[in-house]
Order: sequence, then structure tokens, then C-alpha cells
Amino acid sequence: MAVDVNSKAPVFNLLNTKRESVTLGDLKGKKAVLAFFPAAFTGVCAKELCTFQDSMAELNGLNAVVVGISADSPFANGAFAEKNKLEYPILSDYNRAAINAYGVGHDDFVGMAGYTAAKRSIFVLNTEGTVIYKWVSDDPGKEPLYDEIKAVLAK
Repeated sequence: MAVDVNSKAPVFNLLNTKRESVTLGDLKGKKAVLAFFPAAFTGVCAKELCTFQDSMAELNGLNAVVVGISADSPFANGAFAEKNKLEYPILSDYNRAAINAYGVGHDDFVGMAGYTAAKRSIFVLNTEGTVIYKWVSDDPGKEPLYDEIKAVLAK
């Protein structure tokens, strides 16, 4: 089931890098950028998440928070966040609950039969948890449109 613009964002309860629970409700009151990414320690994922990190002052000024979500374990995500100096939450969706709820599963990722990663995808939510922007790529090498995301957040 795909999530579309103007729909309520599916709830989630995922573990951060410290294995603490983070829910969609924790993001209420701010605009949220949910950045689903295929895999920690890959070049394009590092570039994308570092680009968001480099934009944090601007995004915070737009009353926005960023949350990275992947199927990687909290331990792998923690090492990835530490290596790249990511200061925003990186969440582990190891059972693919959010990936499936948002309709962004990438089955048989890079030829690994039976392995589902997240498609590189962005969902921007308003302060009430409604999706106001959606971008999903079938190409894990394609980066999101950062200026477009900022423009949506600025509205």
C-alpha cells in the first residue's frame, strides 16, 4: 500500500541507534522529513544523509526535523551515524514495518534474493502528521531533490 500526499502518515515505532523507541507521535508539532535509505555504509546513502546534516541549521529554521530510516540494525546505523557525524535520529526498521507501511520496499535488493531494503524515499510531513510531499526512487543511486524538499518545508 503506497502512502500519498494529503494522507495521514502511517504510525511507526522504531529503534534509534541507542535502541530507544521513537514513534511518529514524537515528531508532532514539527515538520518532519522521513528519509528512507537502502543501506548504511554505502556511498549514495552517506552523501544523502550528510547533505541533510549539512542543512540542519536551515531545516531547523523551517521548524523541521530529519529522521533517517533503514532496515539496518541499530548497531550498524549507530556506527554509520558516528562515522558520518549525523546528529539527527537514524532509525532501524529491521522488521520492515515502516518500509511496508509506506510502500517503499525494495525486494531482492542488489540481487540478494529474499532481502528487502528501503527504496530511497522522502516523505515530508506537516506538523499534524499529514504527508505534504513524497518522492520515491526505484534507482538506489539517485539522490532526492534537496531544494524541492526545502521549498515544501518553507511553505
